Amino acid sequence: MKTSFAFTLATVASLMGSTATAQLLELEKDELTFGFIKLTDMAPLAIAYELGFFEDEGLFVTLEAQANWKVLLDGVIGGQLDGAHMLAGQPLAATIGYGTEAHIITPFSMDLNGNAITVSNEIWEEMKPNVPMMDNGLPQHPISAEALAPVVEDYKDQGIPFNMGMVFPVSTHNYEIRYWLAAGGLEPGYYSPEDISGQIGADVLLSVTPPPQMPATMEAGTIYGYAVGEPWNQQAVFKGIGVPVITDYDMWKNNPEKVFGITDEFAEENPNTTIALTKALIRAAMWLDENDNANREEAVEILSRSEYVGADAEVIANSMTGFFEFEKGDVRPAPDFNVFFRYNATYPFKSDAIWYLTQMRRWGQISEPKSDEWFIETAESVYRSDIYLDAARALVEDGMANEADFPWDSDGFKAPTPAADIIDGIGFDGRTPNAYIDSLPIGLKGDQIVVGSEIQG
Repeated sequence: MKTSFAFTLATVASLMGSTATAQLLELEKDELTFGFIKLTDMAPLAIAYELGFFEDEGLFVTLEAQANWKVLLDGVIGGQLDGAHMLAGQPLAATIGYGTEAHIITPFSMDLNGNAITVSNEIWEEMKPNVPMMDNGLPQHPISAEALAPVVEDYKDQGIPFNMGMVFPVSTHNYEIRYWLAAGGLEPGYYSPEDISGQIGADVLLSVTPPPQMPATMEAGTIYGYAVGEPWNQQAVFKGIGVPVITDYDMWKNNPEKVFGITDEFAEENPNTTIALTKALIRAAMWLDENDNANREEAVEILSRSEYVGADAEVIANSMTGFFEFEKGDVRPAPDFNVFFRYNATYPFKSDAIWYLTQMRRWGQISEPKSDEWFIETAESVYRSDIYLDAARALVEDGMANEADFPWDSDGFKAPTPAADIIDGIGFDGRTPNAYIDSLPIGLKGDQIVVGSEIQG
């Protein structure tokens, strides 16, 4: 962007009484196209667009819904998209060459929590005898996959494959449903370089289904349940076709979810533009969480529009406004089901990246053992807290954010997650990834590799 235009835009904003006081950067590129999938956690993009936060930074943004996660990733790599709402595993997988190889980075973590695992009504009825009940007759949450294990065993005895859905092989949803199944004693299956189905040795066969198609696919009987983000779990309740059995908050309190991904090349060629777009996204996240989620009703109305999520506002509101409905009428408080800014949600912690990498190694997507140093260095190359903090500093200097709201002195590692906050009772410390991997009862450990249909080592 030319200096003269930046001056003109700032002057116009001043004359119009705009609340924007941003010191506009000399942008290398001011017209941008960002991709997203129709999920409520794309909200920071929609809000930054609708509330003018991108324009405040001198950016003219087009938002485009994508058909699926692969199309979205290919668009960013190919340059048709300048950046996108991404699964946290996508930049990591691309950077290490699992699937499409490209150096993708994230300067901004989009949210915490926001997912759940849903089963069909039929499976729920078979699970219920194994689920502890509270005094009021409602199920006691969180519900362990131990309640599902006898159902899976019965299907196996009948020779019926037990199929469940997740959204992408390197999605949080894939790792969460695997975590939940394994914590209940079920084998979710392994990957190998020769077999990328992820179903080697599996008790439960996991396959990819795009998020908006999850409810219909389950209703058709193709899958018996799924792990997905909102609003597609609440949609199953709304339609009366399924029951969410656990949220990811109850699986791992305040777990990391989506990220905003760009190529490393884009960030190198457009450093000021990268900082500017990150500033706008941070402002959107702040707005989504401010005053105890006071803006969520407005956010729900925006997200319900066809160009964004395109689901009924009532369905989106079920989770976005601090509650979660498990069965018709069983509505429970869930103030942190969607977190966009609290708890440093937007800061790209490398310990979050390391957790994803440990799960890739656990299930064989990373086929060979790696050193702790490799995990840490890979995380640092993708999760770019330096860019994030430059954007945060600019917001503070613009008077748009508070100094105390950002972890300036962080070394990039969260405090270890206590065992009590994770469903299997095993804590996580990103500083010691291999010790963590070895502590998990089900999954590859140490020097183990998958050869054919067997684990060796």
